[in-house]
Amino acid sequence: MTKRLSITRRRLLATGIGAASTGILPRRISAQGAPVKIGVILYLSGIQSFMGQQTRKGNDFGAKIVKEAAGPPMEFIYGDAESKPESGRVVAERLIRDGCTLLIGTNDSGSTISVAQAAEAAKIPFLINIASAPQITEQGFTQIFRNFPPATNLVANAVARIKELGAATGVEPKTAVILHVNDTFGQGVMKGVDALWERLQVPMKIVDRISYDVRARDLSVEVAKAKAVGADLLMPITRVSDAILIVREMVKQNWSPMGIISPGSPGPYEKAFTDALGKYADGYMSCVPWYDPTKKRSREIADRFERESGDRFDLNAAFAFEAVEIAADAIKRAKSAGPAAIHAALKATDIADHIIYGGPIRFDEKGQNNNIGGVMLQNQNGKPVVVNPADAREAKAIFPLVPFDKR
Repeated sequence: MTKRLSITRRRLLATGIGAASTGILPRRISAQGAPVKIGVILYLSGIQSFMGQQTRKGNDFGAKIVKEAAGPPMEFIYGDAESKPESGRVVAERLIRDGCTLLIGTNDSGSTISVAQAAEAAKIPFLINIASAPQITEQGFTQIFRNFPPATNLVANAVARIKELGAATGVEPKTAVILHVNDTFGQGVMKGVDALWERLQVPMKIVDRISYDVRARDLSVEVAKAKAVGADLLMPITRVSDAILIVREMVKQNWSPMGIISPGSPGPYEKAFTDALGKYADGYMSCVPWYDPTKKRSREIADRFERESGDRFDLNAAFAFEAVEIAADAIKRAKSAGPAAIHAALKATDIADHIIYGGPIRFDEKGQNNNIGGVMLQNQNGKPVVVNPADAREAKAIFPLVPFDKR
């Protein structure tokens, strides 16, 4: 063997790295000391491109920080799934053929499942940065490692935060209406709500559930239906574009409920949301995993990212950043670019000092990190701040919501 590592197709099959039935095989595995090729699959174009672009910024920033810390050499190759869940597998297969021995992604549950199928067929480890559908870790995939909570955990954390809000403010809402997107993500969160609401004895009745299409450009009818219910709380399950549409329609229809609290979804904490809505973005709450603002390193990372990028260090950027650090940790311990070695190292991950609120990063037998916590954010003065739980609080919650016509 020369200094350049050369592995034949027969040897790949013998070691279990490839899969003859699919024809998906890395063209080559990096030579010792050469950068490990990492394929990153995101929605970089299409209806969900904002999340993908923001996730890429966090990924690029993480790569920069790892390099400054003399971490292992890594080469990131981006693939665009074009906001189409079925495209995830196609893009993943191409990246694997191009020599990637680790995949990272995506920013959507549907495309994550698609990518997981390609990773499983080729025996390439897949580090999931953002995707919440519970079924991702329930289908028997052996190559996945998810550093993001499933919808059931998202909802459980959200319910805890909502119950804390009532105790902290002395204002107890009695009813809620849910307005949700009807794709894989939205349905997953809805199932989590249904499974946990009564079990956790939330002192609030969900009086209606109203769905809308992921590609909707007008939500006036759906908002009018939600308003007509007369509930104390609106609980939206959205992404950023539809979250903006909902609030604009609420302002038009002069609907100001007691509060707007998302039980675990992207959108309201993103810069695109607060920039688009201005003063009408304030007061909106969301219960999501987030970086821990009480940790010195988390705050330093967030401040530097915002200073250098001119953008917000939100959930998308934070989990993308952490995925890069997890990958670097595993590659360093693996001492190899081979997918089997990286897979084994990921299984042994144990990182206590990290930026996301919660416990150590450890993956269980299904590839799930169960130690991710959740906070309640509220937009105040154009920026999301942590208002619950107490050990991560940056500011007091403003509740009930200041009516839109009083701003």
